[in-house]
Amino acid sequence: MLQELLTAAVAAGSAGVVYIATAARVVKQYERGVVFRLGRLAGDVRPPGFTLVIPFVDRLHKVNMQIVTLPVPAQEGITRDNVTVRVDAVVYFKVVDAAHALVRVEDYRFAVSQMAQTSLRSIIGKSDLDDLLSNREKLNQGLELMIDSPAVEWGVTIDRVEIKDVSLPETMKRSMARQAEADRERRARIINADAELQASKKLAEAAGVMSEQPAALQLRLLQTVVAVAAEKNSTLVLPFPVELLRFLERAQQAPPEQSIQRPPET
Repeated sequence: MLQELLTAAVAAGSAGVVYIATAARVVKQYERGVVFRLGRLAGDVRPPGFTLVIPFVDRLHKVNMQIVTLPVPAQEGITRDNVTVRVDAVVYFKVVDAAHALVRVEDYRFAVSQMAQTSLRSIIGKSDLDDLLSNREKLNQGLELMIDSPAVEWGVTIDRVEIKDVSLPETMKRSMARQAEADRERRARIINADAELQASKKLAEAAGVMSEQPAALQLRLLQTVVAVAAEKNSTLVLPFPVELLRFLERAQQAPPEQSIQRPPET
């Protein structure tokens, strides 16, 4: 009798061990477990750690809750100002409701990828080329809202969206380079013209001071001679005072003195 009881206890223990081994499941820290019992959602989502399911009745699906990096294939489109561009992006998203991610959508990764591609083409058509090149932060926010709106119903939330690269045709690149070069040349000419204007104003002020003090012109002449002589040139050019030329010109234009006629002798 005792031997039969021991045999039954050993058999029961073995059956229990087999049952636990079959029913035991381990959910990792970054995962959540969703149990389907005979095809229907059973209970709440299983937290990380050790859990048990009914063998051959329950089926446990593990859903990764980590942030997923999903590259969006490059999309080619025409901007609002009729420029053909090729834009690629990257989407960062994560699952916030494991049950919805399995029940409401067949493959949430594929769904997010297709929605990102569609939204990216829509953003390209609504934006100008300058916005794609210099105002990406605003476009990233708009693209994130467009993807996040349907993704909420799938138990997925979009963490962020980034436009990686904007490819332009070679003809457009050359046109933009010529435009930038012309703009730099225009600014250089404006700066030179402004410098000439300021210099002319200072020269006019200097001429006014020299006209009041004629000796200042002679001093300036001597300074110029010293500056030219310091360069060790073989030829020295001396400026001739304009006042001296004007003096000589007035001297040449002066009428000659009339000779005194003597009265005839009687």
